[in-house]
Amino acid sequence: MSNINEKNQGPRWYVAHTYTGYENKVKDSIEKIVENRGLGHLIYDIKVPSVSEEVVDEAGNPVLDKTGAQKIVETKLFPSYVFIKMTMNDESWHVVRNITGVTGFVGPGSEPTPLTDEEVEMFQVEIISDEFKFKIGDRVEVVSGLFVGYSGTLQEISEDKKQLVILASTERRDIPIMVDTKDVRIAE
Repeated sequence: MSNINEKNQGPRWYVAHTYTGYENKVKDSIEKIVENRGLGHLIYDIKVPSVSEEVVDEAGNPVLDKTGAQKIVETKLFPSYVFIKMTMNDESWHVVRNITGVTGFVGPGSEPTPLTDEEVEMFQVEIISDEFKFKIGDRVEVVSGLFVGYSGTLQEISEDKKQLVILASTERRDIPIMVDTKDVRIAE
């Protein structure tokens, strides 16, 4: 992964390919490593999309397990794939790639390719809330896009709430920059 840091696009959803049946093991392993190594600033979320269904017999009656409870079967929507929201750099790439059961990232060759916003929405990996969280005067930081690393005060919000104007603090002076809402978060 020689040039992975140069292609950093901020937090995005990537897809890791796993051995069949290892999806939940991979998810658990990544979560443990993130917690143990304090990598919450690089790996934000891990999902194994699945659907739970109640088991019924031919007559449509519920099937019960040994305890007498309704039997439920979980079916993975994308077998052998784990969705990971992460900031891609050498460190996060190595963490995920070296998990037992991971065979690689989805993308051409060995180059991980993030999901587009349309794919994230289509696969229902992340439900984006319609609740708008910004207001004029908020201290914000840019986490992806052209102005990643800048922070400042929110000055304007577009009518469609998709773009923001931030008065960004630089060494010499404050400058107004226009960024997409998805590239910004409230400063901590």
